Amino acid sequence: MTGQRIPVPRLEGVTREQFMQHFYPQRKPLVLEGIDIGACTSKWTVDYLSQVGGTKEVKIHVATVEQMDFISKNFVYRTLPFDKLVQRAAEEKHKEFFISEDEKYYLRSLGEDPRKDVADIRKQFPLLEGDIKFPNFFKDEQFFSSVFRISSPGLQLWTHYDVMDNFLVQVTGKKRVTLFSPRDAQYLYLSGTKSEVLNIDNPDLVKYPLFSKARRYECTLEAGDILFIPALWFHNVISEEFGVGVNVFWKHLPSECYDKIDTYGNKDPKAASRAAQILDRALKTLAELPEEYRDFYARRMVLHIQDKAYSKNFE
Repeated sequence: MTGQRIPVPRLEGVTREQFMQHFYPQRKPLVLEGIDIGACTSKWTVDYLSQVGGTKEVKIHVATVEQMDFISKNFVYRTLPFDKLVQRAAEEKHKEFFISEDEKYYLRSLGEDPRKDVADIRKQFPLLEGDIKFPNFFKDEQFFSSVFRISSPGLQLWTHYDVMDNFLVQVTGKKRVTLFSPRDAQYLYLSGTKSEVLNIDNPDLVKYPLFSKARRYECTLEAGDILFIPALWFHNVISEEFGVGVNVFWKHLPSECYDKIDTYGNKDPKAASRAAQILDRALKTLAELPEEYRDFYARRMVLHIQDKAYSKNFE
C-alpha cells in the first residue's frame, strides 16, 4: 500500500503575471499547458536531432535495468556521439551496444567542463537553440542552466531533489512524474539528496515501512507540457516513450546563498551545509555522555530544532 495520491493541477494559458502572483508563492508543482515553446515539439524528430545535433561527444548513463539507482550505481558511464545516442535511445533492440542488445540510455547534458561550467543547450547545441523558447517566467539574471534530457522508453530515474526551482519542458514523448513534498522527507529513506526506495509503485514496506505515509503528487507530461518543480520537491521520472525534455533551472534565492562550485544545481545551500557540519560536531560532543544521558539530551535537541526551525506555513 502506497501513500495518498494527489493529481498535480494542470492549467492552460497561464501568463507570467498570473504565475508569479498566484502560483509561484504556493511552492507546489503545477503543469502548464498551451505555452509556446517553439517549433521543437514538431521538429525534434530522431532524424532531425541526429542531423542538427551533430557528432558532439556526450557522456551518458547505460543501464540494463529499468530502475536506475544512483546510490548503488547499477549503470555505467559511457560516451557516444550525440547523433548515435539519439538513434540508440529511440530503438528497442540495438545492433551496436555496450552491455546488452536491450540496454537503455539516459543523457543529462553537461557543460563544456562539467567541473566548472553549467549545462546550457544554447551553448552546447547552438543549432538547436532557435527551435525552443524557454518559459519567460523568471528574470534573466536568475537563470542557472538548461539541461537536455533524453532517455530510452521505460527508463526510471531515481527519486531526488534539487535546490533550485525548475521547469521540466516535455518536448517530445511522454513521461510519468511522481513528486513528494519536502515535508515528507522523513518517509523517503534519504541518502544525500536521493531516496533509497527505487520501486515506488511496489515498495518493500518491510524494509521501508514509513514510505507508505508519503503523499504522491502525480502527473503525465506530453509534448508541449511544462512541469514546475519547486526547489526541494522530490521527483521520480519514468519515460513511457522515447522522448526529449529540457530542464530549465533558475535561482530562487539570492546567488550568494548557493555553492559557487555547484554546476548541477543539487548542492545544498551554503548555510544548510554549514548547519549540517555544526550538527555533526554537536553529535560528536553528545557521544561523550553515557547512553541514558545522550538519549535524553538528543531528544531535547530535536524538540528545540522543531520549535525554532520548523515552519507553520506549509502543509
